[in-house]
Amino acid sequence: MDKRTLLALGLSFLVFLVWSIVFSPKPEDRPTDKQSIAEKEQSQQEDQGRPVLKDRTMPSGPKRDLMLETGRDAKDITVETDLYTAIFSGSGPLIKSFKLSNYLSKLEKGAPLKELIHVKNKDGYGFNLGFSGQSIPNANWAAYKVNRQSISIRTGGQPKELIYEWESPQGIGITTRFVFYADSYKIDLSVIIDNRSEYIIDDSLLLNLAHFPQQTKKSYYAFEGMAFLVGNKLEEVKVKKLKDKLFSGQISWIAYEEAYFMTAIISEEDKKATVKGTTLPDGEVRITYITPSLNLRQHQKATESFTLYLGPRDLYILKALNKKLEKAINFGWFDIIAKPLLVTLRFFNKHLANYGLSIILLTIIIKILFWPLTHKSYQSMKEMRKLQTMMAKIREKYKGNKQEMQKQLMGLYKTYKINPMGGCLPMIVQIPVFFALFRVLPNSIELRHAPFVLWINDLSAPDRLFSFPFQIPFMAPPYGIPVLTLIMGASMFLQQKMTPTPGDPAQAKMMMLLPIVFTFLFINFPSGLVLYWLVNNVLSIAQQYRINRQVG
Repeated sequence: MDKRTLLALGLSFLVFLVWSIVFSPKPEDRPTDKQSIAEKEQSQQEDQGRPVLKDRTMPSGPKRDLMLETGRDAKDITVETDLYTAIFSGSGPLIKSFKLSNYLSKLEKGAPLKELIHVKNKDGYGFNLGFSGQSIPNANWAAYKVNRQSISIRTGGQPKELIYEWESPQGIGITTRFVFYADSYKIDLSVIIDNRSEYIIDDSLLLNLAHFPQQTKKSYYAFEGMAFLVGNKLEEVKVKKLKDKLFSGQISWIAYEEAYFMTAIISEEDKKATVKGTTLPDGEVRITYITPSLNLRQHQKATESFTLYLGPRDLYILKALNKKLEKAINFGWFDIIAKPLLVTLRFFNKHLANYGLSIILLTIIIKILFWPLTHKSYQSMKEMRKLQTMMAKIREKYKGNKQEMQKQLMGLYKTYKINPMGGCLPMIVQIPVFFALFRVLPNSIELRHAPFVLWINDLSAPDRLFSFPFQIPFMAPPYGIPVLTLIMGASMFLQQKMTPTPGDPAQAKMMMLLPIVFTFLFINFPSGLVLYWLVNNVLSIAQQYRINRQVG
């Protein structure tokens, strides 16, 4: 492969990389059942505007926003396990705080634990439940009775329950039961509606997730927003597009996702439901799971069962739940390659206890697998070097006739049995792996805050030696010296120096600039990805050096 081909391939790779970042596939923001959605919206609007009329009309209390917390003066309830510390409201089924014991909010000394619930004030919440209409007056802001003031479960301990109970003056009983486990991020939830009144209840049960996105710079390759599984298909809507989105279908679960963590509501049955996502003027995001109408006649009882998940987006943990929640881990077009790479990295890390070493070992194994192919390609590149003089003469002789020039060059390749595109294979075969790692490293909880050596203390973040108080052009914070990236750029420069020199001076200059362009591009990439590219370059240089000596 001459440098003209290498240059074209490098530029194509660069364009593809930028295109994959900027124009990555967007989830379809479409309702799955437009007619049922419209009917649902109309029904909800009518319910909110008047009391429900069935066999008899139940008196209703004054209208209020069901999102408001009940009984603000009630004492909060603390739930502690080895995995998290959660704060529940003492007067109603609301989760106000959920801190993960094994994860820090950021990689700094004295940093607080990771909080999954972000609210604007102390009265905010991350989860609550209520009802859509007025069939159960005052239920959305009633003061519930609770069975305990605190819960503590340690490893090996039995599950414990937190039970909220309330009964309306008309005789409608609501019991909400949370079940906590010592070694799991899941929380079982059941809501029992016991209609002991003389009225019909046709409200829908609403389960709400609320989140106030943090005003920090987000990675352009990490997703944050609403996600749900409908009909075994994953749908995602980014925060900036989450304005009164309504979906209907067989909903398995809904969730609020960020790069490494998620809060989810999982239905025990894949039954028809509606999902609503909206962003309030103050920036708060609300995601609501809406059940079908309860339609409870006099002296009937209904139980709605769910599972809550508040924890890391860990493929193994999510899969163990057996709730299809592992489908939330999606690496796009390269998912078929990315997940096996992630599993392999986890396996290596289990024995090496260092994800940096695991990435190096993975790179070596990939290089060994493609060694015969790249060996043949590098031999072709070496043979091309010997033809540079003859190729230069042909270009000079036929510089006014491009068609004849190409004909003569192809004849030269045929005479010496050289495939001019053979040298492209080393770069082509690693492109899928590169893009798979490009999706895995900044989106996998395993790599979050995973150290390597020396100054590289987070393989999911860019490498920075020292920390500068001023901004650096083209560099995302934190600002420092990207040592590993500079070494990677130097390795690319050395590698391209070992390839045949193009006859065109303009192409030669472009080839000299290519390592610089890649260095600037990689400055803000995860250090784990830079490490992979660097090790791959070093192995390629060693392989090409060995072939050069053999061919002479």
